[in-house]
Parts: sequence; structure tokens; C-alpha cells
Amino acid sequence: MKLTSKRELPPGDFGIWIIIYVELVTFGALFLGYAFSRRLEIELFNESQLLLNQQTGFINTLVLITSSWFVVQSVKLIKQGQSKEIAARWLLSAIAMGFIFIMIKSMEFSDKFEQGINLSTNTFFMFYLLLTVFHFLHVVLGIVILFTLYQNTKKSKYTQDSHEGLLTGASYWHMVDLLWIVLFPLVYIMR
Repeated sequence: MKLTSKRELPPGDFGIWIIIYVELVTFGALFLGYAFSRRLEIELFNESQLLLNQQTGFINTLVLITSSWFVVQSVKLIKQGQSKEIAARWLLSAIAMGFIFIMIKSMEFSDKFEQGINLSTNTFFMFYLLLTVFHFLHVVLGIVILFTLYQNTKKSKYTQDSHEGLLTGASYWHMVDLLWIVLFPLVYIMR
């Protein structure tokens, strides 16, 4: 019996993986900067962290994980050649979850700005705002991508044999989710 190994490539277009790699390296550098700065000012970081709402951060974590699950359901249906209408509805649900994330995060930002918190408040809030605003912008772009996927799914542009665009957009959305899964405990919980 001859064993052959078929090398699996990541899903979607190769270009998205270059973008994802660059984004992960960028966020990784910010995470390392946060961790290093935290070591130098542990008390300041711990006190400042108490001003964050862990509950809304946790809710947003559940929202993004749920949205990624919705995207997976859509991709699964298309890959199996099943109902494009239902696949489109899963994407619409993921988009709705993205908007919920944005709404909750916007309320959190508004609360911090009303308290006079900004980039120059202290080192913790500089990193908090850099990381969360940067991530927020990725969520906004992700919603635009999901909406494009939704429209293409409604127009039957993805089939069981041709769905690379769907996989590409899904990969980006999962990266956005992954970044929040690291960002939330790092900034909101770890003491």
C-alpha cells in the first residue's frame, strides 16, 4: 500500500493569508508592547483595568464566537451543495452579530470618552484604545466583507465546486474573532 500525502492548503485565496499574517504580526507586536508595559506599571494597569466593564467584554466575546459559528454554518451548506437561501441567512445572522458587537463597543467607547479617558490618560488606556479601536475597525471591515459574501450567496455565485471567495471572507472574519479572543482576556481580565 503506497501512502501519498496530499498537502492541504489554507481555505480561501492565498492573498488573504498574507493579510492575516500581517495583521496577526501587527496585533502580536501590540500585545507584546502591552504585556511589557504592564510589567513596568502593574499597579497602574490593575487600577485602570477596574474601570473596564468585563461583562460587556464577555458579551462581545460570545457575540463574535457566535457570529463565527454562523459563518461556519453558511460555508458548510455551500460546500455540501445545500440551500443557498439558508446559507445567506446564516451570513445575515453573522452580520447582525457584528452590528451588536459594534453597538456594545460604541457604548463602551462613549462611556470612556465621557469620563475624559483618551490616549494620553495613561499607558494602560493608550494600549486599551489602540487595541480596541484597531480591532473595532477590523470588525467594521469584516461586516462589509460579510455583506458582500451575503449578496454573492443570494445571487448564487458560490457553488459546491466554486466557493473560494466565501472561504476567503470567512477566513478574515475568523481572524477578527481570534484577535478578540486574545484581546479580551489580555486587556479585560488578566491581572
